[in-house]
Amino acid sequence: MIMTATMLVDLDHLLAKPIFSASRCSIGYHPLHSYFAIGTFIVLAFYGKTRILAVGLLLHMLTDFIDRLWME
Repeated sequence: MIMTATMLVDLDHLLAKPIFSASRCSIGYHPLHSYFAIGTFIVLAFYGKTRILAVGLLLHMLTDFIDRLWME
């Protein structure tokens, strides 16, 4: 359930105008998909209590990055 809950990170898409754009990459555009946030997720992966959440968030960023590769 924790890994599934990491999909809630996509709520930051609601802050963008337009909310959805097929040609826009999430990585680096949305606040919770920023490089700073990704760095924070990497650091959190080294702590026991936040490891599962951080790994889920990093896997989420990986799938968004794969989408980016497909768009180019």
